Amino acid sequence: MLDHFIYSENSPLLFTQAKFWVFFGAIVLLYQLVYKKVYYRNLILLLFSLYFYYLSSGFYFTLLLFSTLVDYYLGDAIYKTQDIKKKKRYVTLSVVINLGVLSYFKYTYFFTDTFNQIFQTNLQANNLLAQLANGLFGTHLEVAHIFLPVGISFFTFQTISYSIDIYRGHVKPVKSIIDFAFYVSFFPQLVAGPIVRAADFVPQIYKKYHLSQEEFSRAFFLIVNGLVKKILISDYISVNFVDRVFESPTSYSGFENLMAVYGYAIQIYCDFSGYTDIAIGVALLLGFRLPLNFNSPYQSTSITDFWRRWHISLSSWLRDYLYIPLGGNRKGNSRTYVNLLITMLLGGLWHGAHMRFVIWGGLHGLALAFHKLWSSFFKNKVKENFATKLVAGFITFHFVCFCWIFFRANSMDAVYQMLLQISTNFHYELINEVLKAYSNIFIVMLIGYALHWTPSSVKLNVSNAFARTPDYVKAFMLICIAIFLFQMKSSEIQPFIYFQF
Repeated sequence: MLDHFIYSENSPLLFTQAKFWVFFGAIVLLYQLVYKKVYYRNLILLLFSLYFYYLSSGFYFTLLLFSTLVDYYLGDAIYKTQDIKKKKRYVTLSVVINLGVLSYFKYTYFFTDTFNQIFQTNLQANNLLAQLANGLFGTHLEVAHIFLPVGISFFTFQTISYSIDIYRGHVKPVKSIIDFAFYVSFFPQLVAGPIVRAADFVPQIYKKYHLSQEEFSRAFFLIVNGLVKKILISDYISVNFVDRVFESPTSYSGFENLMAVYGYAIQIYCDFSGYTDIAIGVALLLGFRLPLNFNSPYQSTSITDFWRRWHISLSSWLRDYLYIPLGGNRKGNSRTYVNLLITMLLGGLWHGAHMRFVIWGGLHGLALAFHKLWSSFFKNKVKENFATKLVAGFITFHFVCFCWIFFRANSMDAVYQMLLQISTNFHYELINEVLKAYSNIFIVMLIGYALHWTPSSVKLNVSNAFARTPDYVKAFMLICIAIFLFQMKSSEIQPFIYFQF
């Protein structure tokens, strides 16, 4: 019984686990006693958020506490000092400390391996934090492996933006370290975003709880929508088809490899957007509004449009804190293209310490630069109509799918094998046989894409119709969906894809 209350590396707390909803139900019951009192409401949510992160990352929740302390006091120092040089030193220190921690846990192996290959050395990376903890607290953490704490990329970017925004004069510091800790650790978006700016979230900390009937219905709709995306679509096609093909591309025909690429495209969308749907819905039930993070990205008609719709909180963060400081588009066309490429290369590296992610980011950077160049030559020269949008959408979607191969494959050899199978070993004669063999998989994929490409107006009408139904009907629908999803759920835990970042 106590195992449910203690961190387990093999069973981290996830939105798709019944255990999470039991914990959340307990919080909601307690919330009824404190939600009218802002201070106690925030304190209870802070304590649960820290406990939630402990159940997700174990001892490494101390990193979250470290980042919180560092940026709270540096943010306060940035705001209070009138000396511009000191302000710059403090904000630089915040960036260096945060990126230093992130780099150590995320990129030590990458840099060590690269150094060993270049200089023919045999350096070994050890987990210094584990060694320190074992010495001070008598823990038994593994020192030979550097564990990547869940969500470290997200809360690191969030705390960096806080310090920078204070330096730029966009926000004022929070009133207390409790408030700042609550902002950083708010559990719905802590481990996989969206990345929330202080300017958007901090004012909500001091407001009284308010939730309209329409928002209450929307919250439940988002939660159900997210669970359906994750369990019914993403996990199902992942376990039963996509993972198998990507694990061994040469064991499958080119057609199967191509379908696996299409499968992964809808899998990662349903996985990640499903998480953010649940996060936004859970936060809304607690009275907090999180920003939109996905807006039907595969409906994009250009790669620029895609990045306005995909992982919006990250793309806007990279724009405001990397692309624009590099010079943005203010220093001529050539510099603009270079800035785009640098931004996306670093964006790729943010996703993972492997050359595959760097290539993925570089391809998107080149595509963004090419689109900007193309637009400068053909702006107002090509008429926009259904046909041109269809062609542009087709090209954009397939370019994004091509890039997903680098993002998902286990190695560059696997990338090469998959591309080789698709281009030289397609086996057209097996298409009917493959369609029959994986009919259920392809039907679920088709449903996923059909839902994704459904016009926004139709989605809004469905959401509004759900909101208008009586509460007992909502409850009955939720029970039926929960039972169905439980039957569909795979036996093994399927973590959200972006937990690894």
